[in-house]
This record gives sequence, structure tokens and C-alpha cells, in this order.
Amino acid sequence: MKLKTPLCWLTASLPAIAQNLIDPMVVTASRMEQQASETPYSTAILSSKYLQEHAHRTLPETLTLTPGVLMQKTTHGHGSPFIRGFTGRQNLLLVDGVRLNNSTFREGPVQYWNTVDVLSIDHLELIKSQGSVLYGSDAVGGTLNAFTKSSDFQNRPAGKPFHNGSASYEFRSNGQGSSIGRLESEAGIGEKFGVWLGLSAKDYGDIEDSDVGRMVGTGYPEEDLDFRFDWALTPDSTLTLAHNYVNQDAISRWHRTLNNPGWTSGNHMTAPGLWTSNDFDQERSMTYVRHTGTNPKANAMIQHWNATLSYQESTDSQSQNRNPAEDSIRHSNIDVATIGIDVSLESKIGPGILVYGLDHYHDNVNSSGSRNNTAGSKYRENLPIADDSEYELSGAFTQYLWKPTDMLEITAGARHTHATASPGRFYDLSGEEQPGQSQDWNATVGSLRALQKLDAHWSVWCGISQAFRAPNLDDLTGNITSKSGSTTLGSTTVNPEKYLTYEVGARHLTENTSLEFSTYYTDVQGLISSVPLSTASKDTINNNAGDGYVCGVELQGAWQPHPQWTLTGFSAWQDGRTERPLYLDGPVSEKPMTRLMPLTTSLALRWTAENTRYWMEARVTGATTEDRITPEDQAADDQRTPTNGTPGHLIASLRAGWSPNENLHFLGGIENLTDESYRIHGSGQNEAGLNATIGVKVNW
Repeated sequence: MKLKTPLCWLTASLPAIAQNLIDPMVVTASRMEQQASETPYSTAILSSKYLQEHAHRTLPETLTLTPGVLMQKTTHGHGSPFIRGFTGRQNLLLVDGVRLNNSTFREGPVQYWNTVDVLSIDHLELIKSQGSVLYGSDAVGGTLNAFTKSSDFQNRPAGKPFHNGSASYEFRSNGQGSSIGRLESEAGIGEKFGVWLGLSAKDYGDIEDSDVGRMVGTGYPEEDLDFRFDWALTPDSTLTLAHNYVNQDAISRWHRTLNNPGWTSGNHMTAPGLWTSNDFDQERSMTYVRHTGTNPKANAMIQHWNATLSYQESTDSQSQNRNPAEDSIRHSNIDVATIGIDVSLESKIGPGILVYGLDHYHDNVNSSGSRNNTAGSKYRENLPIADDSEYELSGAFTQYLWKPTDMLEITAGARHTHATASPGRFYDLSGEEQPGQSQDWNATVGSLRALQKLDAHWSVWCGISQAFRAPNLDDLTGNITSKSGSTTLGSTTVNPEKYLTYEVGARHLTENTSLEFSTYYTDVQGLISSVPLSTASKDTINNNAGDGYVCGVELQGAWQPHPQWTLTGFSAWQDGRTERPLYLDGPVSEKPMTRLMPLTTSLALRWTAENTRYWMEARVTGATTEDRITPEDQAADDQRTPTNGTPGHLIASLRAGWSPNENLHFLGGIENLTDESYRIHGSGQNEAGLNATIGVKVNW
């Protein structure tokens, strides 16, 4: 079947205005410092000020007001952004440039992005549709780089000791109420060394909305630690040692449990949960040592370098009570240890700049799992992924930035990737234990982009980028519960996914206005997705079942008619189709991509006092009904996706801040002013109803 190509290139979205007027520096787009306005990509830079003022609960939720991002939450501890139509393992998360993605990431919305403490983050850089040249496998929809806080010792007075700290507290009134606390301390000697220590403690209570009421089990506790030591080995080079740790307990997949009574909104209805419980424990740590530096000599062969050695550990545990099933008691555990090496170099070659390097990540994976009845008499092993497995991902890349004129910039790059999967023992479709067999894949991808400045205020860009995702251990050997309780099995016959993205955009930037428009089209080949085993089966198996496309348009900007007033906002829309078999080896049909972003618009008006010590902001955000879903897909996920699609919504909020002096800061806000009962498309629970937030931070 030949897919019909939509008229995405000619579609315009509603007028809107974006998030700020500044032109920040960004490093994730090219692995070197550039102003955001000079990158041939659509970017979103969330500053430390933005993160502090908006006080989002989790790292994924910080992207809620980013055009092109659908912020899906299976539950409040499992946020998974859909970036330009892709989520989970088709997006890449970096922490200080270190890959968080590993070989156990499963299909669809995943919980792993929430294992980064948002209170430890200084700022975020999201590069959409970047492709795989710079950071390797997975970077399809977007690459998010989370930069952690540090002592910033290099910007302190030279040779002088410093010591600072802060304490903050936030309370959310909705439901049972939530309390979030944070302590931070930093010390060192200016331009010589600096030490940073942060501690977070969070007690999220159950949320409630006006229709469902209190959603019992949606709260959970969390504890976090982050540490960083920076030392200037020379005036031009720095050694960094960093560690961060996150622990979250008893995160309930509420939509599957008896606590979920179902939800009805007009002709939209979700099914109630059936299980007694379904809880996750999540624990993750990352440690890295990095040497970065610059050679001040103008003719140096290598002008800048960055070398990182990292080690990560993650534990993902799940318990299910599927009462009254015969094997109702189920447990699973996946432990991953990852060693990573990343080297990036920058050299002036001819008329341009060459960025090049290599990276290697090695996963060691152990798993355990079981099924039993409530009496404990029907035990059998049930591994969530192949036990005693290894996975390697290696790559070498190069990218050249050339400015033939002051107004034109051309960027071209390529990467070669080698992936090797060595699964241990696992169980096949019939339940027979299988020994693993090693497989490997190779791919070479490229990217070509250009940015043309038209004058001092206008620029346009275009590009074509390839992305590649090798099958991981979950694709090959996974045995997980998905959607409303079906089983998804891996397959050792799957092949790599391939993507090709075309993008065109334009920017306008003056002292009091900014405007950015972009449109994109991603061609999808061999998407690994779950296919029903038969017409009568709810259980599925992984298959290279998806060929298709995703396209969309995004418009954002800002206008400052007066130094104290700013109007900001955005509008975004997307579409997508895939060709998939109705069941394994069955006929192929064309259907919408899962969880497409409906037309979404947000507008905000902000007033800042002349002395900048206090500010107020009013925001309205709305989305249209999302009904681009087949009846079969809705029925398979009926606890999350309502009949006739997810209804649209319009939400209003107020937010304000006051800083009576440099050491004391207050934040407050009222969210969902009309107490509307609504759900983000694809999520497992409704969003919170009327909610008041109060926060205070003390610096010393």
C-alpha cells in the first residue's frame, strides 16, 4: 500500500507567541557553543529562571509548554514526552551530555525520564529532529540535554573563598497535598575549584479532580542526591567529578487498579481498572569524571576537547496483583549497569570548524521475575528481559560547520554506529527457555543543514537528517505488560529502525519581538512495534511492522510592547500514519500513529514590576479533541484512551513571584482555575483539578 503524502508543507498553525525574547547559548545542537538563533534546528532552551518560576513536578513536565511536545503521563511518576510524534526509546535523554538511554528501554511511553531530579537541573536544551549524527542511536523525535547545577567557581572572584547555600520548600494543595523540599550548598575558591551538594525530599500526595475525585495511589515518595566537584587543572582546562542519585517508591499504575473507577465526559468513556495493585520502584544513579579544555593558541590542531568516563546503575522493579487470575501475583526486576566513554574534539580546518569524536556504551543487564497464585503454590519463572545479558553501542562521528559568507552557514555531518546485543537466557512464545545468541548491526547516517540570514532580524533554515535505532534487548527478548493488561513479547528477528527527517523553518528576532516557525516531515521505515498474535489475541509480539510518516507545524513567539509587559505563547499540530499488519502475518492496513498531538495552543500575559522584584502571569492553554485512533487501538488501551478519543480542554492558571530582597523569594500560583476535569491524550489518569501552590526559597 502506498502512503498518501499530506500537505504538511502548506499547512499553517494558529498565531501564537513563544516563551522568551532572549537569544541564549546552546551546545547540544552542534557540540559547541552557538547562539540559539544561529542553529539550523528548532530548539527549546529552558533556563534556570524558567524552571524555578514554573515549579513543575518532574523533569518530563518541564516540556509541557514546549511546542511539538505532547506530555503523556501513564501515571504521575512515569511521564514520557511525545516529541514530534515519538516517545520513549525514539527520543534521547542526556544528563550533562551522558546518555541515560540504555538497552532495556521498552516500546511506547516509558518511566525513565522521571528518574532525573528536576530540582538538580540548572537548565535544559531540547533539539528537535536532530538525527543520529552527533549522539547516536535513538535521537529521532528529539534530544534533551539536562545540565545539572554546579558551583560556577570559574565566575567567582579569583583566589577568593566562597560559600553559599539555599533552602526551599513547595506545597501543593490538590488532593492529599504534596510537599517538596530542597537543600543546596556550594563552596570553593574562585577560578580554582568548587564543590556543589544538593538534597531533595518529595512527598507527593494523591491527586484529585472534579469528576473522578481522589485518585488513590497516584502519590509517592522520592529522595534525591546530587554532588559535583570542579577543579581547574590549568587556566584553560577543568576536571569534573559528578554524582547524582534518585530513589522513588510505590509508583502506582493507577489506571490498571481497582482504584480507577473509570471516567465519563460526554460521549468519551474510559474503562475502570481491574487489578488489586500495580506498583513500581525506581532507583538510578550516575557518576562521571570529565576533562574538558581549550587550547588558547590560534593555530592549535585541537582547539577544544571534552572526554568523559561515566558509570550508571538503574533498578526497575514491578509488582502486580492481578486478582482473581490464577497467576495473579507477579514480580519483575531489571538491573542495568552501564559504562560509557565519550570523546569530542573541535578543530579549525580550512574555512570552517570540525567537530569529531567517538563514544562507546556497554550495558550489563540482570533480570528476575516470577508468576504465582495467592496461595503461593503455582510459582514459575517469568523474566521481563533476557537475564545475564550484554549490549554494546559504539560510534564515530564528524560534523563540519562552514560559513562561506557572513550570512550563510552550512553544516554537514556523518556517523558510523556499531551495535552488538548478547542476550542471556529468556523465554520464547511457547514458554520454553532459550539461550541467547549474539547479533550485531551497522549503520552510517548523515545530516545536511543550512541557515541563511536574510537581514539583521530574519533568518531561514532547512535540513535533512537521518536517524537510526538498533534493536535493543527489550525488542529482542522483552516480556512485559502493556496497555490495559496485554503481554508484549520480544522477537530476535527484528531489524533496525530507519528515519529520514526534512525540516524548514524561519526566525525573526528584534529587541522586543521574536517569532519562529517550523514545519517537518519524518519518513519512518521498519518501526519496531507490537502486533497482535492473532485476530482473537490481546497479546502481541515485536515486529518491524511500521512504515509511515509523521509531520507537523509549530509556531512560537513573543512580543514586549512595554518593558513591563510581555505576551508569549505557541501553537502546534501534527499528523502521522503507519502501515501495520492487523495481526502477525496478517493483512496490512494504514492507521494513525499512536498518541498524535492534537492542535494545541497556549497564551500567557506577564507583568513585571519596574524594580523586577515581583511579577504576575496569567496563562490559558487549550487542546482540541484527539480522535485520530482506530476502534481496535482504543479498545486495546481502553483504561487510558476514552471512546471517541480524548476530549479537548481549556485550562487557565495564575502565577506570581515576589523577591523582597536578594536572599528571600516567594512563589505562588493557582492552576486549573475552573476545576476542569481533563486528561492529556494517552495518559493513564486525569490531571489535577483546582490546585494552589506556595513556595519559598532562602539563600545565604
